[in-house]
Amino acid sequence: MITESQIIKYKIRRNFEMSKIAWIGTGVMGASMAKNLLKHGHEVYLFNKTLTKAERVKNEAGGVVCTTIKETVQDVDYIFTIVGYPNDVEEVYIAENGILKNAKRGALAIDMTTSKPSLAKTIYNEGKKLGVRIMDAPVSGGDTGARNATLSIMVGGDQQDFDEVKPLLDCMGKNVVYLGPAGNGQHTKAANQIAVAGATAAMTEAIVYAINVGLDPQKMLEAIGAGAAGSWQIANMAPRVLRDDLGPGFFIKHFIKDMKIIKDEMSERGISLEMLNTVLGQYEQMAQMGFQDDGTQALIKLYK
Repeated sequence: MITESQIIKYKIRRNFEMSKIAWIGTGVMGASMAKNLLKHGHEVYLFNKTLTKAERVKNEAGGVVCTTIKETVQDVDYIFTIVGYPNDVEEVYIAENGILKNAKRGALAIDMTTSKPSLAKTIYNEGKKLGVRIMDAPVSGGDTGARNATLSIMVGGDQQDFDEVKPLLDCMGKNVVYLGPAGNGQHTKAANQIAVAGATAAMTEAIVYAINVGLDPQKMLEAIGAGAAGSWQIANMAPRVLRDDLGPGFFIKHFIKDMKIIKDEMSERGISLEMLNTVLGQYEQMAQMGFQDDGTQALIKLYK
């Protein structure tokens, strides 16, 4: 006997097969995430400030390239955004030619940029006034996770909206978690970035130590990677360091942005995160040296 919940799930699945989706932001992460939606047969409308990046996604995976945000969002059910900085998020959502003023009423917009929790709440409240549903859903997993659809996705917003959009999020990630009200996705990503900062610095210094005492760094990583020191950074980013592959899976300039958001959040509460502040200082040195467009694993350069 078919239960009512099975009927609801079937209807949701059918609706997603026919839904139109807007995708805004086709950079290192966004391009792969949009491609994964296209691979699942969704109708995706693409926009990027640099149109050639959106056209590249179209040429490789399909989709429709649009020249304005209004054109991209005006006739879709779901809108995904992943841009660079909080001011970009604000422009994309709140400006006169942005999402809130041009999306159809009832549309659901999901911002996957790592941004300010306070901004996520502001956009959520503005969306309520204009009949556009808003969620914040930043991601972790880098370019590899984006390509392989294995991202961790941290979601804030209304529970019913999460339940509705989760089948789409499942096209992009393997660990999709609802964290509660608007802004909580961003707060969780902040906690993630704190842990990443420490793990990246630790991985880097382990390699520096190994090299300076005459160990084979590859064998050292094999030895410690399966023990208590094992981490995603050691498994995924350390091999890049050893290959001298220091290109951006995640830009240094964006990591600096994330850590500054965290520092501001803690400063408002009178708390100092000393490890985070140290790692932030290291990456700011990297940016001053001209390495802001390298990947975060390029921290090794600072020791050389």
